[in-house]
Amino acid sequence: METTTPSMPRIGDLAPDFESMTTTGKMKFSEYIKDSWTILFSHPADFTPVCTTEMSGFALDQKFFDEHQTKLVGLSIDSIHAHIAWVNNVKKNTGVLFEFPIIADIDMSVSKLYGMLQPGESETAAVRAVFFIDPAGKIRLIMYYPLNVGRNMEEIKRALIALQTADKHKVALPLNWTPGEKAIVPPPKTVEEMIAREESDYEMVDFYLAKKELPLN
Repeated sequence: METTTPSMPRIGDLAPDFESMTTTGKMKFSEYIKDSWTILFSHPADFTPVCTTEMSGFALDQKFFDEHQTKLVGLSIDSIHAHIAWVNNVKKNTGVLFEFPIIADIDMSVSKLYGMLQPGESETAAVRAVFFIDPAGKIRLIMYYPLNVGRNMEEIKRALIALQTADKHKVALPLNWTPGEKAIVPPPKTVEEMIAREESDYEMVDFYLAKKELPLN
């Protein structure tokens, strides 16, 4: 039996463009995300328990994402009418409003474009994918979760801050890095740079592994 491997964009690729209806109106993705960080995330279906906790989590952290100049865009393989009914249902039952756009992907075109359909899990429901997209429209980080395990919102927020911090200060970040901790500076490329590093105020684990404090802002 012949199997087809789902196509999916990779880290470093430009985010594939598309036009879709969303809960906030028609969207051309490349125009909506232009010059902004964006997190595009999929969920299996409306009116499902795990998805409701996840979407509510994004909504409750809306202020955090606003403060970090990051747009949120949700998606599932449901109609716009199902999306609106679900948004209304959650608001009535919990008081939480999903203000970010949710893509109506009833024809599965966006899910297929982004490799959100994993046939081994389901051929009709998107897995829990998360795409971090930078202001240049480039995909910088991808997370995939199965249908039965919810995402970790603290890790999503940590990863966003890490990406933004690494870009701003031209550094790398070590295992379990959180804001306020030291960053790793790029390794020396010449003997002269190696000697200068040994005379610096960096925390020297070895000549190729050195850490430095980052400004608080």
